[in-house]
Amino acid sequence: MTSNGEQTVPVVVLAMGDPAGISPELSARLMADSSIHEAARLVVIADRRALDQGARVAGVTLDVKTIAPNAPIPTGLGPPVLVDLGHLDPSTIRVGEVQEAGGRYALENFKTALACGMAGAAQAVCFTPFNKSAMRLAHPSYEDEIVFMQEMLSLKSKASEFNVLPKIWNARVTSHVPLSGVASRINRTVICDALALTDAAMRDAGYTTPRIGVAALNPHAGDNGNFGREEIDVIGPAVNDAKARGIACDGPYPSDTVFVRAMRGQFDAVLTMYHDQGQIAMKLIGFDEGVTLLGGMPFPVTTPAHGTAYDIAGRGIANPGASRAAVLLAARMGRARMSAAKSAVLQGRSAADMRKLIAA
Repeated sequence: MTSNGEQTVPVVVLAMGDPAGISPELSARLMADSSIHEAARLVVIADRRALDQGARVAGVTLDVKTIAPNAPIPTGLGPPVLVDLGHLDPSTIRVGEVQEAGGRYALENFKTALACGMAGAAQAVCFTPFNKSAMRLAHPSYEDEIVFMQEMLSLKSKASEFNVLPKIWNARVTSHVPLSGVASRINRTVICDALALTDAAMRDAGYTTPRIGVAALNPHAGDNGNFGREEIDVIGPAVNDAKARGIACDGPYPSDTVFVRAMRGQFDAVLTMYHDQGQIAMKLIGFDEGVTLLGGMPFPVTTPAHGTAYDIAGRGIANPGASRAAVLLAARMGRARMSAAKSAVLQGRSAADMRKLIAA
C-alpha cells in the first residue's frame, strides 16, 4: 500500500483484533473519537461487516471513507479510513470464545497493517486486543507479537515490550518465559541492552533524558547476598555499564518500592527483570489507561495493555480509554518521525539515510 496527498498529520494504521472479544466495538469507538481525528489520520484494517457490528454494539455512528485493499491510503486531515478486506462474516463467530476463525481474521489484519508500515504508507501501527490461543490455532508457531513481527519483517534488531502510563513506563528484561527460567536468562549484557532500548524508545516518545529505575530480582534486593547474589554480581554491574554509556539509570532497588519511587517523581520508567514484576504494578496504577508499546521495530507499534475481555464482549460496556491512549501514543511517536524525516530532507540526506534515521 502507498499513501497519497499532502501529509500534515501522521497516518496510524489500526488492525482490528479478535472479533470474538471487544475489539470490534473498541475499533468503532476509536473511529468515532474526535480527539483521534485531530491527532492522526486513522486507517482501520477490518471487514466492514465486523466494523458495522462493532458500531452497533458500541452505539456509535461512523463517518468512514472505505477503500479497497490495494488503494492508496489518503493522508492529511479527514475522516477515518477503512481498508475493507472482506474476509469475515461476523455471524460465523461465536462471541466470547477462542476459535481459529477469530485468530485467522486478527492475523490477516495485523499482517496488512505491518505491510503498510513497511511500505511507508503509515508512520505507526496499532491493534486492538488479540487472543494468543486463537492466534496459535490459526498460526501454530505463533509465540507473541514481537516474535511474529521479527519473523514477518525479517528483523534481527533487539525488541521489547514497554507498558506505558501517562506518568510512568515499565520495561522488562525477560518477558513471556516461565518464572523458573528468569534467573538463568539475565546477565550484564541483556540488562544493559534493555536499558539502552528503553532509553531510545522513550527519547523517540519525547523524553529528553529519561530516568530509569532498575528493579532487583530477589526480595529486599538480595539483602546483601543473603537472598541471592544476582543484584551484586549481575544487575548492579549492568547498571554501571549503562551509566557509562550515558543512560540515566540507577538501582537495583527492591521491586516492592521502586514503583513507589517512580510515582513520587524519582524515575520516568522502571526496568523489571520479569513480566509480572512490572505488569501487576502497572495494572494496579492504571488499568484503563495502560498501553503496550512494542519497541525496537522500524515504526512504533502500540496496543492497549488489557486483553480481549471475552466475558463482556458484545455488551457495549468496554472502556476505550487504553485503546485511545494507544492510538494517541502511536500518533505522537509517528509525528516525531515525520519531523525527523523532514529535517533529514532539509539537511540533504539520502533516502537510505532517512530510513536509517527513522528506524533508529
